[in-house]
Amino acid sequence: MRIRAGALGVFAVLATAATAGAQDWSFDARDIAMGGVGTTGNISTKMISEQRDYTSIVLPFGLIQVFQNLNIYNPDSKDFDPVRAIEYAASPMHYGLTREQTNTGEDLFVSDLRNATLSRDLTRYKGFVPASDLLAEGLAAPNFGGTIKLYKGKRGSFQGIYVGGGPYLSVRSDSTFSPALIGVLSTGVNVANAQFPINNADEGQVAVAITGGYRGRFAWGPGIGTGTAREGLYIAANYNYLRGFEYENDAMSIALQTDASGLLVNASNIVIDRRHATEGRGYSVDLGVGAVISRWEFGVGANGLGNRIDWSGVQRTTYSLPSLTSGNSNFITSSSVAVADTRVELPVEYRGNIGYYSNVWGAAAEVGHGYGGVSFHAGLERRFGPVELRGGARYSFERWNPTTGIGLDLSRRVSIDLAVYGMNANIERTRWTSVAASIRINHLKGRAPAGGPDQASDDKGPGDVKGR
Repeated sequence: MRIRAGALGVFAVLATAATAGAQDWSFDARDIAMGGVGTTGNISTKMISEQRDYTSIVLPFGLIQVFQNLNIYNPDSKDFDPVRAIEYAASPMHYGLTREQTNTGEDLFVSDLRNATLSRDLTRYKGFVPASDLLAEGLAAPNFGGTIKLYKGKRGSFQGIYVGGGPYLSVRSDSTFSPALIGVLSTGVNVANAQFPINNADEGQVAVAITGGYRGRFAWGPGIGTGTAREGLYIAANYNYLRGFEYENDAMSIALQTDASGLLVNASNIVIDRRHATEGRGYSVDLGVGAVISRWEFGVGANGLGNRIDWSGVQRTTYSLPSLTSGNSNFITSSSVAVADTRVELPVEYRGNIGYYSNVWGAAAEVGHGYGGVSFHAGLERRFGPVELRGGARYSFERWNPTTGIGLDLSRRVSIDLAVYGMNANIERTRWTSVAASIRINHLKGRAPAGGPDQASDDKGPGDVKGR
């Protein structure tokens, strides 16, 4: 096993908290420009968004960057670059204005590490200053299905059963760089007789969810709201049976040691402990409540209650590279051995959202706790005839990023939306800028209300991606 193949495990060390980033995976530039509020995972608000007045089609300019050099994804290529591969995966559809600008120190360090040709003089990589702690986690779980309405009442009320399913993909990576190593890379001064550990634990699951649930809508009584078709109380619940097909758990340690001269010793090495399984079963429960009263929308929800997958038939294999300076990038591979079954539990996501939409103004905000800790999204929209101006901000994984954008009506039926937003999908966690674009097909039965982006993809299409 060459180090270039082993670097597939290194990706988690070099990744950032952008993995499975909700805003960066959204296909609606209108939503992105308003702070990514539409990434809400509240399944009741998805019922509300089924009545949205437009359909968004992404313009995937980011794929130009993703596919311009396929060798960066190939572990057997000299151009294999796990850093850039992860940066692209964090935001594949939208064009990154600055993500091609990796510094020379970073390029050299990654290239030399993957080829076991790391320079003994670490000052060669000066200027590459990674963050000391990198957390990446998220869940991508689009659900496809529909509601069988068993009862229909007045003013749009109904009771029904939801049946659906879809892929269920999770990832978590927790990595640390030695502060002393960061000091060497930032100052260009070697440290004698030192140890610079780089540690990483990453875990991923590939499964499918088979979903059964409840959907109910209750009309307001007299005197509440204005009596429009969208108003009412929405209640939703899902039970997801999870069937796992792929489980990966890699614990990796890179040990860098210096001698009395401050130069790397030949014994600097990599050890990877890999655990793998292909058989898993589990479940999760999602709950949500939403309400529409006149121009106001509210929602609270919890996703992933009781979330767990039990993996059986787990196999353990270790890989070691005795020297990072020898030029020999062949890993020593141990025999695989069976280990105990493993249970994986994911964070529960709690979300609360509020929105106000009129014919001219729109505003929306969401606060949550789950993947990456506390998150917050908020945005505004103002319509000026055929033009809509938007702005917002988001906070996730302990980082604030601004958003802005514009919408232009090309006709009554077709509009184009552009968004510019900040992201931290790089190892140094500096702010980069990306551009999102999408076409909006307006339903002629009514114009989309200003400020009313799709709050989440509905149960009939993809878009339930969380994290960042």
